[in-house]
Amino acid sequence: MNKNILYIAIAVLVGLLGGWLIFGDSTDGSMSNKDNSDMSDSHDHSSESQGEMWTCSMHPQIMQPEPGDCPICGMDLIPTESGEEGLAMGQFKMTKNAMALANIRTTKVGWGAAEDNTLKLSGTIEENEKAVATQASYFDGRIEKLFVNFKGEEVRNGQQLATIYSPELVSAQQELITAASLKESQPSLYKAVRNKLKLWKLSEKQIEQIEKSGQVQENFPVYANVSGTVSEIMVEAGDYVKKGSALFKIANLGTVWAVFDTYENQVSLLKEGQKIEIVTKSYPDKKFDAKIFFIDPVLNSSTRTIEVRAVLQNSKGLLKPGMFVAGTLTLSSDKKDDTIIIPESAVLWTGERSVVYVKTDTESPTFEMREIAVGDVVNSGYVVLSGLENGDEIVTNGTFTVDAAAQLKGKKSMMNEDGGKTMTGHEGHEGMK
Repeated sequence: MNKNILYIAIAVLVGLLGGWLIFGDSTDGSMSNKDNSDMSDSHDHSSESQGEMWTCSMHPQIMQPEPGDCPICGMDLIPTESGEEGLAMGQFKMTKNAMALANIRTTKVGWGAAEDNTLKLSGTIEENEKAVATQASYFDGRIEKLFVNFKGEEVRNGQQLATIYSPELVSAQQELITAASLKESQPSLYKAVRNKLKLWKLSEKQIEQIEKSGQVQENFPVYANVSGTVSEIMVEAGDYVKKGSALFKIANLGTVWAVFDTYENQVSLLKEGQKIEIVTKSYPDKKFDAKIFFIDPVLNSSTRTIEVRAVLQNSKGLLKPGMFVAGTLTLSSDKKDDTIIIPESAVLWTGERSVVYVKTDTESPTFEMREIAVGDVVNSGYVVLSGLENGDEIVTNGTFTVDAAAQLKGKKSMMNEDGGKTMTGHEGHEGMK
């Protein structure tokens, strides 16, 4: 029995020693390889994360070397975009997908970029106020009848417009009849009565007719003093009027005005006597020549515009008051050939500043904001006084989208000329943390 136990113990020891010899080195090697692999992975991971920065999508001024929460709003930090190396302080990149989705287009600026040296204005046709006559009553009375009943009616000089009953005129006619019978003995009285009626615009023929008939005319006719178009009827039958009261307005539309509202920065381009070519939708194939004769010296504070008037010949009556018209002026300015003009869509206004976004790299969508100074508006574009050079490539479509990207990246933008921190509405959380 003792020998059997001894043999079994020796067999177990031999088995353990054999197992160690067979599997021991492999296990150690596996463990060693595992350790080496872990160390390698750890080394690779550390090399990948080396230099990586984390930021907040709502507060791009936050930069941390490791992930976590934003100290301002508490949102999870995200890795900063790669590919920003080598860019200047105010520059930033956009992806090609973002450019395509936002339909962002750029244009190279150059000298003489405008199609032509013209200025376009919009306005309306109005009556020539210099050719508008007011038909007034020359004595007190009551309107008995109107012979002109609607605006736009054509009247001729001498045409009867209305009849007026005037007790004052009835008395004056009776005085004339009496004075006519005494004109041999009292010529001065006769002459004074006739002059009184003449002051009330009675013609010589009317006065003689009253003398010959010896009849008092109760309802006295009112005749037109000018020919033209009735633009306003200011009384109705039965109205009582005073001497000097306006009855009608009669406009001579042989000439009309084209009235335009121009912006402040356009006024320097306009002068009295300047020729302007006018077109209207009613006659698209016709062009009307006119000349500027008046530039309002007072600025309209509500619209920030100045009224400009041009006079047009309208003998055929084609132009009607109220029509919309477009005017084109050829500018005789002293602009040089090296003037740079850019589209209005490229400029963002920030009160006193005007900015554009310049594409700084022709090979990649890299942009930066640039302040410029602009002058007159010419052909729907701005004359650039400073800030751009011939050959610069600027954003002309999708400018607001590019500006939003600049704000999110903490770069200089329309509302933040220094870049960095941008107010987003989450700053109130900072005091709560």
